Amino acid sequence: MWTVDITLEKVHLRHHPRWSARAPRGLGATVCVACVIEMMDRQDVSAVRRSVALTGVGELLKTAGVMREILDQDERVCLHLTSSLLKLLQSVGEPAILEQAMQVLVELLLEMKKEKLVECVLLELQTQLCEQAAVRRFLPSLTFLGKLMDVIPDVALVLTTVHSCLLEAVCACLLNPDEDLKTAVCYVLRGVWASDAVQSVSHTLRERVCVLSLQTLTHASSHQLTINSLGLLLLLLRSSENVSLLMNQTHSEKEEDEEEESQCTQITLQHCSLPLILKKLLLSGDESLQVVSVQCVSAVLVHSPSQYCAPFIQADIPEFLFECVSSRREVMLWCVYGCLLLLCEDSVFFTHCHSVYGIESLLRSLKAVLKLSNVEVQTQGLRLLTAILDRQPVGVRLFPTGPGFVGVAEVVVGGVASSCLQVATQGTCAATALLRIHHQSSPVHYSELKRIVETVAARCTERCFYGSGVQSSEARVFLIQALVCIQEACRLAEVCVNEDSVRESPCPGPDRQSGDTVQSLCVQLLQCCDSVFIPTVTRVCERRPSPQVLQLLFSILSLQFSLSPALMSTFANKLASSGFIRLAVEYQAVLCSGNRHASLNSACCDFLLKLCTCLLSQSDLVTSNHQQGVEEVMGVLQECLPTLCCRVCDWPLLLSDARAACQNTQYCLLHLMYLSLVHGDRVLDEVTVFFSVVRCVCVLQDQCVPLPPSALHSTLYLLAATHHSSPHLDQTAINSISRILSSSPLSSPHPSLLRFIFHYPELAERFGARVLVGWLEGGSEPGLTGEDGVSRGHSEQKSVLLELLETNPTIAPTLLKIMCDAEGAVAERAVGVLQRYLEAEQHCSPSLSALLRPALLQLLQKTTCDGSDSSTTRVSGCVCVVLEVLCMVQSQASDPGDMDSTDVRLLYHVSSLVGKMKCSNTEYLLPALNYIYFCLTTSSPHTTDRALSVLLCNTGVMEVLQTLLNVFQSSSSSLTPLSPSTPLLSCSLLLLSSIITHQHTHSTQVQKSVCLDLERIVRTLTFFRSNTDSLGLMCSVQLVQTMLDVDFSSAVVCVSECGLQRPLTPLDGALYPLGYSGTACLLSALQSLLLQKQGMLLSVSVNCLRSLLGFLHRRRPALVQHVVCQPWNRFLLYSLLSSGESLTLHPATLSLLTLLVRWSEGEIQWESDVSWVCEAAERRGLQELGEDTTHTLKLLLTECRAFFLSEHLKQTTDALLDTLCHLPPPETRTNTVVRVGVVYIRAADFSVNTQDHNISGALS
Repeated sequence: MWTVDITLEKVHLRHHPRWSARAPRGLGATVCVACVIEMMDRQDVSAVRRSVALTGVGELLKTAGVMREILDQDERVCLHLTSSLLKLLQSVGEPAILEQAMQVLVELLLEMKKEKLVECVLLELQTQLCEQAAVRRFLPSLTFLGKLMDVIPDVALVLTTVHSCLLEAVCACLLNPDEDLKTAVCYVLRGVWASDAVQSVSHTLRERVCVLSLQTLTHASSHQLTINSLGLLLLLLRSSENVSLLMNQTHSEKEEDEEEESQCTQITLQHCSLPLILKKLLLSGDESLQVVSVQCVSAVLVHSPSQYCAPFIQADIPEFLFECVSSRREVMLWCVYGCLLLLCEDSVFFTHCHSVYGIESLLRSLKAVLKLSNVEVQTQGLRLLTAILDRQPVGVRLFPTGPGFVGVAEVVVGGVASSCLQVATQGTCAATALLRIHHQSSPVHYSELKRIVETVAARCTERCFYGSGVQSSEARVFLIQALVCIQEACRLAEVCVNEDSVRESPCPGPDRQSGDTVQSLCVQLLQCCDSVFIPTVTRVCERRPSPQVLQLLFSILSLQFSLSPALMSTFANKLASSGFIRLAVEYQAVLCSGNRHASLNSACCDFLLKLCTCLLSQSDLVTSNHQQGVEEVMGVLQECLPTLCCRVCDWPLLLSDARAACQNTQYCLLHLMYLSLVHGDRVLDEVTVFFSVVRCVCVLQDQCVPLPPSALHSTLYLLAATHHSSPHLDQTAINSISRILSSSPLSSPHPSLLRFIFHYPELAERFGARVLVGWLEGGSEPGLTGEDGVSRGHSEQKSVLLELLETNPTIAPTLLKIMCDAEGAVAERAVGVLQRYLEAEQHCSPSLSALLRPALLQLLQKTTCDGSDSSTTRVSGCVCVVLEVLCMVQSQASDPGDMDSTDVRLLYHVSSLVGKMKCSNTEYLLPALNYIYFCLTTSSPHTTDRALSVLLCNTGVMEVLQTLLNVFQSSSSSLTPLSPSTPLLSCSLLLLSSIITHQHTHSTQVQKSVCLDLERIVRTLTFFRSNTDSLGLMCSVQLVQTMLDVDFSSAVVCVSECGLQRPLTPLDGALYPLGYSGTACLLSALQSLLLQKQGMLLSVSVNCLRSLLGFLHRRRPALVQHVVCQPWNRFLLYSLLSSGESLTLHPATLSLLTLLVRWSEGEIQWESDVSWVCEAAERRGLQELGEDTTHTLKLLLTECRAFFLSEHLKQTTDALLDTLCHLPPPETRTNTVVRVGVVYIRAADFSVNTQDHNISGALS
């Protein structure tokens, strides 16, 4: 800021005012440009005044257009001012004035924008430089020239084209020993080489500049000269010609001549090695010099690493670069990483072990860099690590020990886990290079490998993979690299699995982990494929399929089959059920048709082959040799898959193609559809599949082409599995299918094939029996249930034949035929099917009975017509099976109905066979007697006499019953337990009881009677209960009850006395043949049986007690009340009532109390017990009681009304009885059948008898 006008007083008055202007700043002082020129030219003007003048001019230049307006008045003035300022640069020594003059000159030239003015300046500079004595004084001018080129880049072009002499003179200044001058020269040359004007520089001058710049850098001692020289060198190294010259520069005679002719230089040019020069700068310790030096090395190597790496490596540049990676400056790290990345392209880098030397330093550096925020440096460092890992020779290990590998794994994991996808992608590349066998330590650290795989997989779950834009593009790049990494991990695992030396590789010491095995790595790879890569890739490729991504995925999946064979069964099933067969075929068709993407086509085929092989190894291929069938299918797939390239929607057309060349392709499609469908993937809708396969079969049959066994299996399965939703076939299709079925063994058929064959009557008629035998031979159906109640087959599986029987009962006759024609195991399974079917049906419908009974009669007639020599064998092999089914049919009959001729003939044949058999043949006699028992008990009353007549006229049956009765009486009265034929003995007692009852009712004529030892029966019930099972006890009690009901008077049975002594006492005579002692024993036995509190035994015992009291009432009425009023009965009743509510309200307990109340004849000793029962009924609720309990309780309350009760109890009983009367009537129950062990019994025979009168009373 100034207040005085800038004028020269002596001459200012001569100057016209037009050369003056008022400065816009300060106090508005006037600046006379003419005076300023005078001040610059005159030697008597002080430096201070010159400085003030320059300041004033600078202020005028800061105002746009002011200075230009003044100088445009006369061009000579402008040139004069410029020349004066240039001369001032040569004459003034004060640095401040020089700086001001240079600044004013630059701004003036920039303001005037005149090329002529610039040329004048350059010409003046050339003139000054040509004065050899003033070269040292030319330094300010060179400095000015450098600044001018920074502001006006076109100056460089003018300098190289018009004033090349000036440029050569400037270049010659590099021979001057003055380093400040050299610094300025390097700055000027940097401006030239930084612009496009360098193309105009002559080749000779370029070479000269290269040589001199290298010499200057070699001998530079000042920091600024070194910096400028390096800057110039960096620009020179942009040209490959310059690089070649600098790397091969030698001492030449031409240079020696220049040295001799040079008068201003005192240095001697000598050979300089650029690598050594840069190495020296790397050792300087100055990071700025180190950065530029590294950049220079990189600038050389980038032209041809293979040509220039060796000199730098021989100069040990990599060693010093690895020392520099410990720097914390990001620029330094980025440059060093890039330079090392170029150096490691040469194999000499590795043969000199620079990678081994520097790997630890690099890992330490990367650990620190990954904590920074500069993603470019992180990416560059990981790129270097990747290159070293990728190019390291196999014979030299970088990580021979565990800690080294753990360190590099930590760096790799850190890179992959970076939040920046660019860094993560490069980290995944490093992980890929690391996952090679020669990089693994000894022992192998599988835990670290698993950590790498886990980190890579975790990054693939991010949502950025499913978006669009730049981020999605980066995510796709990362996904591809992640898949490459996982593929490399799978290959590494495969090598480890196959090499014994690294398979286990246990880690010693405390660092060992339980999961540090190759098996755990393989399992993790499989889990990552299942949970991460498959979902990610399928979602990414939904919109735009990527051949590279898909090829990597299919390759990875193919590798899993060799890594985890134990787990591939489940995984293959999951892949197939998820539609991967269809997915691979679709992508192959879309992306690989027309010989495109051969690698993807190969990956798809390899994956499909391995997947199908695994699936086929689990399936039930119907061929004579399973392995042969698998090989047959794989041969077809291997031949056809590479050329398939057909979309799924086009398969129906291909299947109907009649050309012979398409046959193998058609077989291939059948196999693919079979494997897909059998695992739940419907590649096409069922109707399309069905008719496509039918057309294919018809085409092949028309050409008389036999289907191979494997293709036949696939065809039959596809037809069977898809026929449900398809309409019926015409006769032509049926005939074609019949021909292929004729060539099939139909052994162990698929369940769907059963349903398919029986869906069409034509097929069922021809192949029904064969397919059923094949199915039953496979053992997939439940067998018969043994005596222990355990099924001898696969009873827990869902029976396919049961489902078929439910929808198509006509299969039953075919099963019956199989039962007689097939072997024992198959026949047994057939019986098991019918048994479970009838049990599930709960009753045998008339239509089903009409189907079964004629077939059973026919089989029975066929069996009994065999010769006598083989009859025993046939009984055990076939008749027993028929009789078993007869029992089931009869036991499950929904309505007894009348016995027609078929029933009578069945009964006749069965009874005839019983009469011919020995009692030791339990297997036959048991179902036969069971069947006869049901014929008697389930037939209608007016047809029972026919059945009884057929039975009683057969003396053989009565003889068998007598023999069995003798066995029972002898074995049950001894201390030896009953034989295994106990169910047969029990069944014979049941049948005898039924015969006695019905003969007494119908008075049927008896041909042969049975002798019954009453004393042994009573003794068995009294003393030998432990030797008899529950069923035997119940049947014995029921037989005694039956005899009591008929007063021991029956033409069927001859009863012996019960240990009576002669002469008979009046009491024994009245109770004959039981006698008083027998009555007492029987009463005691029944009371003891009641105390056992077992379901049906309790009911049977109460029924027998009722019959006993009725027998006593008919023979000796006074004895009844005596028996009822015994204290033991009270204890018995108390024991039952106090055993819980379920037993208190049991029909047997209520019936017992009813009997005691009825026969007490007005005694009120049971009032407390009745009250107890009423309270229990009220607590339970009458609505919750069963039908039998309700009916028995109603009888009890009705009986109590006839006796005197307390007022409260009377009100209670009346209320309960009234409620019971208003309950809805029970449903009419049919004959319910219960299976006890292997014996079928009628539940009504073993439930409480609720009739008010016994059978004798009814008859009277």
